[in-house]
Amino acid sequence: MALPILTGAQLREVESQMAAATPPLMVRAGVAVAEAARAMTGETGAAILVVAGPGNNGGDAWIAALNLLETFHRVVVLDVTGLPARLETARLAKDAFVAKGGSVVREWPLGPAPALVIDGLLGIGLARDVDAPFSGVIEHINAAGAPVLAIDIPSGLDSESGRPRGIAVRATRTLTFLAHKPGLLTCDGPDHCGTVVLADLGAGEAAAAIAKGILLTPEVAAEWLGARARNTHKGDFGTLGIIGGNRGMVGAAILAGRAALLAGAGKVQVGLITTDAPQVDFEHPELMLRHVDEAMLASVLVAGPGAGQSPSVTSVSMFERQLLPAAIASGKPLVLDADALNAIAVSLSLFAQVAARRAPTIATPHPAEAARLLKVTTTQVQGDRVTAALALARALNAFVVLKGAGSICATPSGRWSVNTTGNPGLATGGTGDVLAGIIGALLCQRLEPWHALQYAVCLHGAAADSLVDRGTGPVGLTASEVALECRRLVNLWTLRSP
Repeated sequence: MALPILTGAQLREVESQMAAATPPLMVRAGVAVAEAARAMTGETGAAILVVAGPGNNGGDAWIAALNLLETFHRVVVLDVTGLPARLETARLAKDAFVAKGGSVVREWPLGPAPALVIDGLLGIGLARDVDAPFSGVIEHINAAGAPVLAIDIPSGLDSESGRPRGIAVRATRTLTFLAHKPGLLTCDGPDHCGTVVLADLGAGEAAAAIAKGILLTPEVAAEWLGARARNTHKGDFGTLGIIGGNRGMVGAAILAGRAALLAGAGKVQVGLITTDAPQVDFEHPELMLRHVDEAMLASVLVAGPGAGQSPSVTSVSMFERQLLPAAIASGKPLVLDADALNAIAVSLSLFAQVAARRAPTIATPHPAEAARLLKVTTTQVQGDRVTAALALARALNAFVVLKGAGSICATPSGRWSVNTTGNPGLATGGTGDVLAGIIGALLCQRLEPWHALQYAVCLHGAAADSLVDRGTGPVGLTASEVALECRRLVNLWTLRSP
């Protein structure tokens, strides 16, 4: 079952439902932190520095410190504010820790680095930028030269957006509670969280019941595309038409076409806009390089790769004035990518035509394209990626992927997922064209649009991960290599699907 992702409001609802739990959630969390700390240190008696803040995270930290002290670890607690704990459960743990001889300090301790630092400074309720004394403590944590276990979320990281609030802890591992949070998974979150481990504290069913977001993993996606029957032919797997490839950008359309073939489309027709188009792709002669009018007759369309933006070029004007409107009006499943999105962003008429479509539409913007479509800044999009993706899905009446670290997939009805695959190797030209081609190929194979989008996004990232694991990239990874690896993985995934 896919793991839920909850917003702050949803987390508070689950906490309310679990308020009468025995033992209390704070005790469960503190014990889970102690278990994770023991696993990370690997020995009894290891020196552990616990950083305890004034809130609930600090309460979890005190319970973890007491638990670790009782198992003979050398525990020092940095009590950052010295204020009494807010909840009785935390106060009792703090009093018991002191009564049993636990060491409490008010300043960062000097001396050798501990075996582990536990970050219980600030939690998910952070609503402003971090200031003193907390900012100084975070600087010490990051400079400690020791592994860091973050409680629920690295201190200073916004749990909704994944952006640091001025400064944030860089953890080795984050033990998060109840459910995953968007900020752990997207934007800067992955760079601060290290390995994320979920402890649902017995609230898994309650979290799943209210979640509209899920964690998109290969294990989840692999179930959606089964193995092929032996008695099939190419017509069973659709014909994809790709509309793009203006002068100087033919490679984008060809990359999308090659990726579609490698991802299983029965036939791929690449309708090139430029008048000096090549007649054959010698590396993949299976691609049919056609006049754009012929490619428009395919059963599924991808519009935009390499189509160009400058209105001063006649062929681009033809794309904006004729080809793109025809694709939108076609009544066929349609993937809008790259320059198709740029054209829609500056045309109220085209935007309205997309929103009025009844056939499935999938849009694949990166943050700058999403900002142009939403008439906001890229910084605003990145400041709340989930909200931006959902807003665009509603406005376009389309299934949307907001690309980037932790790509967000969203539906017009408000469902969403955060992809867990991918790495910096994908930050290179052509990988977006490859993704668009894969989505088109999956639509050709009659995967329903929401699954087709998520499967393609997850597969695309997993291919990059697989290549890096085998020594290719991330620096210098190419889009063509990603497309080839997608073929290998899609066959592995279908072999293990039900």
